[in-house]
Amino acid sequence: MSASTLASGFHVEPLTVPFPAGSHAGSAIARLHSATKRYGQITALDRLTLNLYPGEVVALLGPNGAGKTTAVRLLLGLIAPTSGSVRVMGRDPRDASARTSIGAMLQVTRVPETLRVREHIDLFRSYYPNPLPAAVIVRIARLEDLENRFFGKLSGGQKQRVLFALALAGNPDLIFLDEPTVGMDIESRRGLWDQVRSLSAQGKTVLLTTHYLEEADMLASRVVVINKGKVMAEGTPAQIKHQVGGRRIRCITQLEESFLLTLPSVVSVKRDREAVIVTTSEAERVVREMLRNDITLYGLEISAPGLEDAFLALTGSDAPDSENTTH
Repeated sequence: MSASTLASGFHVEPLTVPFPAGSHAGSAIARLHSATKRYGQITALDRLTLNLYPGEVVALLGPNGAGKTTAVRLLLGLIAPTSGSVRVMGRDPRDASARTSIGAMLQVTRVPETLRVREHIDLFRSYYPNPLPAAVIVRIARLEDLENRFFGKLSGGQKQRVLFALALAGNPDLIFLDEPTVGMDIESRRGLWDQVRSLSAQGKTVLLTTHYLEEADMLASRVVVINKGKVMAEGTPAQIKHQVGGRRIRCITQLEESFLLTLPSVVSVKRDREAVIVTTSEAERVVREMLRNDITLYGLEISAPGLEDAFLALTGSDAPDSENTTH
């Protein structure tokens, strides 16, 4: 197995394909330029450059400790870079005039549990010069039956919907959504997806961090994969997946792993309970050879690599987790 064949078993092309230059109309709404952030001897971000454009939904993916939280905190103006620059709406994100254009739904958010949902909405609206009408916020976040409930009495998924509402209260142009659908049921999750698409259609920019790679695949117009503070790959979901070569064959067979590894173009072989998973760039040819040598083979499935496969191959790690560290 070559050095570029990583945890997922798929082969990563040596050259990553960046998001095409000139793909965006207008200037970046937010920008990290060669941003480095160090915490003592730890480098959380290493000369990272990231541009966010109007109307985009950008999924920022990476394993635990990759630097996602640091990048978001820089853009929110909660911390300053060790070197490099950060701009939001052309200004320092710590400026009050920039902050009124930002909304954020963060996992670390703490709101009083003894206030009612409508009281939270009214409070957050008061922080902004041109907030959305309360009725619109309630409708977008689907909180019609929860307005008079105490926040502390809500379920986890209901609390997430309230936090989403608060992120939209100021009618922001730039919205940060950190693991927005954690704890939500399927219906609520898909409802939030629809609202994110609507925000993008209105020209608003959404930066999404999520460990649900299906969510990133469904919503993102651009995916940025970072690891150890650096950009590993950047492009549309299709471009990211295209960087991972090969297809996956899953079946139940009597053939030995040692034999399967001798077949042409086979990259990896691994067991999955009673089945075997073969990764290869020539799936049809390999399947013919397998059937020729095992007529009892059954349960055959052939699939192309998904965003999760690409993520694993690019980072050599497990699926992305929400970060619990400061970096």
